[in-house]
Amino acid sequence: MPIHAELRRHAMGRPDKPAVVIDGAALSYGELHARSRAIYRFFQGLPGTNRRTIDLPGVEKLVALSLGNHLGFAEYFVAATALPNACAIIDPMMPAERIERILQRLAPDVLVADDEASPSAEIGRRLGISVVIAGAEPFDLTAPGEDLPDADGIFLIGFTSGTTAEPKAYYRSREQWRRSLDRGRLVFELQNAPSTLCPGALAHGLALYALVEAFDAGATFHSLRKWDAGAVARTLASEEIERLVAVPTHIAGIARAWAGEPTLDCLRDVLTAGAKLNLNEVESMRRLFPKARIREYYGASEIGFMTVSTLAGGETDFPIDRVGQAYPGVAITIRDPEENDVGIDVPGTIFVNSDLIADGYLWGDDGQAFRVTPAGATVGDLGEIDANGMLRVIGRAGGMMISGGNNVYPAEVESALKTCPGVEEAVVFGLPDAYYGQRIVAVVSGEAIDAKILAEHCAGKLARFKIPRQFYQIGAWPMTSSGKIARGQVQASVISGDGLVLRLSA
Repeated sequence: MPIHAELRRHAMGRPDKPAVVIDGAALSYGELHARSRAIYRFFQGLPGTNRRTIDLPGVEKLVALSLGNHLGFAEYFVAATALPNACAIIDPMMPAERIERILQRLAPDVLVADDEASPSAEIGRRLGISVVIAGAEPFDLTAPGEDLPDADGIFLIGFTSGTTAEPKAYYRSREQWRRSLDRGRLVFELQNAPSTLCPGALAHGLALYALVEAFDAGATFHSLRKWDAGAVARTLASEEIERLVAVPTHIAGIARAWAGEPTLDCLRDVLTAGAKLNLNEVESMRRLFPKARIREYYGASEIGFMTVSTLAGGETDFPIDRVGQAYPGVAITIRDPEENDVGIDVPGTIFVNSDLIADGYLWGDDGQAFRVTPAGATVGDLGEIDANGMLRVIGRAGGMMISGGNNVYPAEVESALKTCPGVEEAVVFGLPDAYYGQRIVAVVSGEAIDAKILAEHCAGKLARFKIPRQFYQIGAWPMTSSGKIARGQVQASVISGDGLVLRLSA
């Protein structure tokens, strides 16, 4: 990990300060430093498997973590990312067959799991991988160990979905994250080490980066083993958390769970990512966190930060339909299919030039998602940029619908729907249609509302061909482990009529 020196400094200066708190159980900076050193020594003593078929230059021990939000995640991650180790983060909530395919391809030297009977542990043993169960370690965690070395090179392997169901394996270097952390400390004003809560899964980029960001600053990082909106709200209040990092759907859940309770005045900063905030969400957050600065960033696991904006509570309040201006050290251009720069106020593919971009994929590169060309790097998102350098994201090219011969992007229709009074969230997709090719379908949550009102609202904001032809209402969204709406499950429910969604009549 790119912050071992900072961890040592925090451990020496404030050894008793909590570094990480999960469901109320804490690990201090002194304990984190000592325990990760012991784990590192254990890793270094393991024999190599000699089964690895993937080329990872400079990596001696490849450690796979399938721990979820376990208190031990922090100490194992620190040890697994110290030179000459690298760490692969596997979400234990993935289907077992997907975990097995990942472990087969990675052939790690050791797998760390959270339960002896977990699918990950069983798969690892069956594949002949050394398995360690966090909390039942076969070694002395109190024994002294050597200081954790840190240098350049690969330290992290992550997995992200793309145009196929199979996760893509990307890898990152320590120097990339070191540069990102150095800039973020200033951009997000972390010098005073604000206590941070992120309720997302540590196996995903948002929460993992928030954890490392907190360690870099010497802050206390809070989370929960399992997502529970009420428990998150109570933790924010009881621990007087200063900074919340979460996806919009998590924040909406917190607002519902805390309805009728006193406002959370302790929050000074709320940072969101993963989906664009709409006006209703920002206004809800203003009421819930009246003293907080509300910010959001736009980025991708493979590219890092692209833009950052302040939507409320700061010196600059950005227009709600923009995701902000370029992050420090990042240059953004909008390009046509031939990769020519199209200039301002013209839609096209978003390209980025920066020194925060991942090295590439170990596998899964289909040429449709992350790619690097002489024009820069892109993940295929579409957008436009205005004269002030503010970026508007339209959507992902792969998600484009063609209805009646017209190109329609779900994100644009969703943004329009979410400005309708009473609508909390919206998901838009296309279904096969004999006449239109694809008919546009919208699923919304919130107060009961009829299709006519929704269509009339869209008519005031969208071209006629972009207005959904069918509307459905949903009570509770199915969620992924990263806190995002499981869009595929919503679409499948509309098709199957399984009762999760209700057709709205005009």
